[in-house]
Amino acid sequence: MKSLDQLTDSVFNIMAAFTEPRHGYAVMSLVEETTKGTFVIGPASLYTIIKKLLKEELITLHDDSNSRRKVYVLTQKGREVLHEDILRRKAMIELAEKGLKRGND
Repeated sequence: MKSLDQLTDSVFNIMAAFTEPRHGYAVMSLVEETTKGTFVIGPASLYTIIKKLLKEELITLHDDSNSRRKVYVLTQKGREVLHEDILRRKAMIELAEKGLKRGND
């Protein structure tokens, strides 16, 4: 995953959850709760993505005092990548909303 590529929905949701320090289970729970169960990230996907995000320096280990629950948080680079993807997604939504509105006129 290159940081300039658009983010998949899974990566987007995980990065959004890491705007605050969280461990993996908290991320999975937050995403499922926030999306009212319409988007679920399994442990295998989550930890594969965490490895990629660490490699790309988009997240960093925030606290590893509990070996079973490592806490991660976005880096400044990660915040910038997430922000750019938010802008991209907003433009997509705006386009779709305009199209739907015209279709109702």
